Amino acid sequence: MGRFGVGVVGIGDISDVYITNLKRYPDIVEVVGCAGRDPDKARTKATQHGLSRAYGSSGELFADPDVDIVLNLTIPSAHAELNLAALQAGKHVYSEKPLAATFADSVKVVDLARTNGVRVGCAPDTFLGGRLQTCRALIDDGRLGDIVAASAFVVSHGHEWHHPNPAFFYQPGGGPILDIGPYYITALLALLGPVVSVGAMASRTFPERVIQSEPRRGETVAVQVDTHVTGCLQFASGALATIIASFDVWDSDLPRLEIYGTLGTISINDPDPLHGPNLFGGRVLFRDAEHARWRGMPRPQALADWTEVDVVHPFTSTSHADNSRGIGLVDMAYAIRDGRPARASGEMALHSMEVMESILLSAQEQQFIPMTTSFERPAPLSIDWPAGERR
Repeated sequence: MGRFGVGVVGIGDISDVYITNLKRYPDIVEVVGCAGRDPDKARTKATQHGLSRAYGSSGELFADPDVDIVLNLTIPSAHAELNLAALQAGKHVYSEKPLAATFADSVKVVDLARTNGVRVGCAPDTFLGGRLQTCRALIDDGRLGDIVAASAFVVSHGHEWHHPNPAFFYQPGGGPILDIGPYYITALLALLGPVVSVGAMASRTFPERVIQSEPRRGETVAVQVDTHVTGCLQFASGALATIIASFDVWDSDLPRLEIYGTLGTISINDPDPLHGPNLFGGRVLFRDAEHARWRGMPRPQALADWTEVDVVHPFTSTSHADNSRGIGLVDMAYAIRDGRPARASGEMALHSMEVMESILLSAQEQQFIPMTTSFERPAPLSIDWPAGERR
């Protein structure tokens, strides 16, 4: 198989970034057409991007023999139904996060893919970006020694300040862990491997939120989910990680992600609390044991004490609008062609969903939750990707 036809289901704004990026890899993928809830909008989207087909329905897209991979960009509540239907039609699937709205439905998706002999992949693929791949290289090269622990902080004061329709984020299926948490959890999984147990505590500070953004400014939203979550993850490697995910924090100078080893520390420290592993690029700071502040106390706690590591891997965008979304699908297409594991795999997405759902369950039940799934840590992305993937 030389090139894979891609059919896009879901034609919201995010589809523009995906379609534009997929067109950069004509040797392996071709976006054949798109489908949405409104056929007229699908035709407009197809015309906008020069696609040959606008389907009247998702079922029509699934039935097209020229579509090999279905790219599912619909809302999370529709992911399970559409992913299962595409897999049942014999298509490979690459889904926006999450794979399904629940862990139980995510299991069904991965199981059906295995049964039908097709692949399933899932966003986020930001762990393939230059910054996190540079972190991976530092770990693999032994610069940190043995990994002891990690910490991740994704804190803000919620989406009612900027999102036009923020109610979803405070309803079941929303909340900080399931909203932006997947980027941070996936980053930790890609760097450290599978988790074996989780424990957590959680709270909801405000029983309702007042929308500050237009067009619903002044409306009140009832909070139905925990909005401040502290989770502890035990990895199969023995490393321990802490994640704090919150919609209850006005401001913070915490690093977004840090990895602690016996020989040094990696820090991702961005001023914006939402500019962390959810972006492809950014700075990587490193300090080894020889230059640790503890060895020479007292020393000024200056950012200049850290060494900024050159990010030589591809995909270094630090913009939400201009990013590399879709490279996980492209990598999956190469993986199918070459018979190797895909990096943004359904198995890792399934494990991520179990971790996140178990964090929330642990907080409710006040007990540790053992994991029932696992996955193979994805191979690092080569500096010359995708040249190394081509035959």
